[in-house]
Amino acid sequence: MLLAIDVGNTTIAFGAFQGKKLKSSWKISTQSVFYKKAIKLPKNIDAAIISSVVPKVTPIIKKMVAQKYKIRPFVLGGNIKAPIKNLYRNPRQVGQDRLVDAVAVKELCGYPAIVIDFGTAITFDVISKKGGYPGGIIVPGIETSLNALSEKAALLPKIKLSPPKGLIGRDTVDSMRSGVFHGFGSLCDGIIAKLKAKYPGAIVIATGGHAALMTKYSKLIRKVDPNLTLHGLRIIYDRSSKER
Repeated sequence: MLLAIDVGNTTIAFGAFQGKKLKSSWKISTQSVFYKKAIKLPKNIDAAIISSVVPKVTPIIKKMVAQKYKIRPFVLGGNIKAPIKNLYRNPRQVGQDRLVDAVAVKELCGYPAIVIDFGTAITFDVISKKGGYPGGIIVPGIETSLNALSEKAALLPKIKLSPPKGLIGRDTVDSMRSGVFHGFGSLCDGIIAKLKAKYPGAIVIATGGHAALMTKYSKLIRKVDPNLTLHGLRIIYDRSSKER
């Protein structure tokens, strides 16, 4: 089986694939790797591929996989590349997870396409009608924005992220929740509308921790795949295997 690992700023996602089928998936806190907590890994893994946007965590995950399975894992941007034309002015600046998402959408959904990934940051990435990656848009994530609000405004409390009771908040906490959910829903629709005007007919798909929840507040996000990045890693590994 193939073990796909997506290292994000907040969480690390794992997926075990038998061929094209995702047999199991799970997440852990990214910070947990620094506290020597036991990370449960599946048996019968004979290959692994890693995408990481946290450089200091990457060697820890590589060592963990190498010791557990006695294999050398593939690392995006290192000993394996995402098979998509990267049109960024400086291609090295692009987060590997963004390229992985682009590869997944191109393979599974077609193009042109827009993929929105809800994480610590929210990224809007484009696959052009020619199948290349021209770039995208980055905004602060939902929880990142909510935390910043409570940290910077003395009278606003730190609150748990959960949906508001309605559009109009009747207390401070619900007003904050309404602002976050309705605000980000409108932000997503506004950006998607502008991108679709530039890339007519583009498919829209969302992934990440809050993607499914945001479909209730966005009129233009309808297709969600919470495991899109893991599938992208599997696709990249499969293509690389055929070329070796």
